[in-house]
Amino acid sequence: MIIVLNCGSQSFKYKVFDSKLKTILEKSRKIEKQKDYPGVLDHELKSLNFFKDQTERICHRFVHGGENFRDPVVVTKRVLKKLKKCKDFAPLHNPYNILGIEKSFEVFPKVKQVAVFDTGFYKDLSKEVYTYPLPEKITKKYNFRKFGFHGISHEYVGRAGAKQIKKPFNKLKIISCHLGGGASITAVKNGKAIDTSMGFTPLEGLMMMTRIGDIDPGILIKLGKDLSVSEIDKILNKLSGVKGVSGLSDMKKVLKEFENGNKKAELALKIFIYRIKKYIGAYYALLNGCDLLIFTGAIGSGSSKIRKMIINGFEIIKKTEILFIETNEELLIAEKSKKL
Repeated sequence: MIIVLNCGSQSFKYKVFDSKLKTILEKSRKIEKQKDYPGVLDHELKSLNFFKDQTERICHRFVHGGENFRDPVVVTKRVLKKLKKCKDFAPLHNPYNILGIEKSFEVFPKVKQVAVFDTGFYKDLSKEVYTYPLPEKITKKYNFRKFGFHGISHEYVGRAGAKQIKKPFNKLKIISCHLGGGASITAVKNGKAIDTSMGFTPLEGLMMMTRIGDIDPGILIKLGKDLSVSEIDKILNKLSGVKGVSGLSDMKKVLKEFENGNKKAELALKIFIYRIKKYIGAYYALLNGCDLLIFTGAIGSGSSKIRKMIINGFEIIKKTEILFIETNEELLIAEKSKKL
């Protein structure tokens, strides 16, 4: 058996696969209060104890392993210590990824733990794509570069989309849109990611439900004169995006309020859609065309209204095959762990 644990900031899910990678058990659990997270996670892992003697590995989605961790890795105590140093790279995710590994070690002490990284799909980005135009000494000191995120999801739906249209993944031009609480767009050419909207952290790129996305750095300089780093961090990660504009952080509620004539909800939706279309257009130009446009994530594959808003009147993609595919990060994580 292979257990795949996917720990997010407000929820976690797991899937149990047999040796042929067929799902035999899956569960998703939302956690209202963060202080309850360790206890709830511990309880759920212990509920899997009947798989204990059959489990060959537990695999973890890890959002950001920095420069040192891009490929799947067996997690030893030494590796875990290094991963803990990456907490600040993805503050909404990494602490919970680490918690998942620690709890798995406690409940399944003899089972091999494997981490698979969201950034792995972007390890081959070209230098002109991943380099930020900062002074070289600053870039080297802080290891600033575009890492990219949601890579596991983008790779999965890209492969699934290619299979669906019966064409080779490594011969297609694909633009995939992962739209959920976090949102990102990736351009894929011949099976390789050539650019993606998220950057050094998951803050860059699209407007998200609570994250700001692309922003004039001058705004941060201005804010830095009056606010602390932690206050700015909270604003950018938890109080901005769709929530910042509309006051709502649930897209279903935003759509409902939009239909009821709420002007703030309307503006939030317009910005959200506008920025998605802008990135799709840019990646269409980079790829010199697009064979396949894919929508995934809770919003991307879950909301036909949002998809219609993006697609309607978008002339450049009228000859592009368009799909919406529910992502299955856990399956790809299990597959990558078997190769390891």
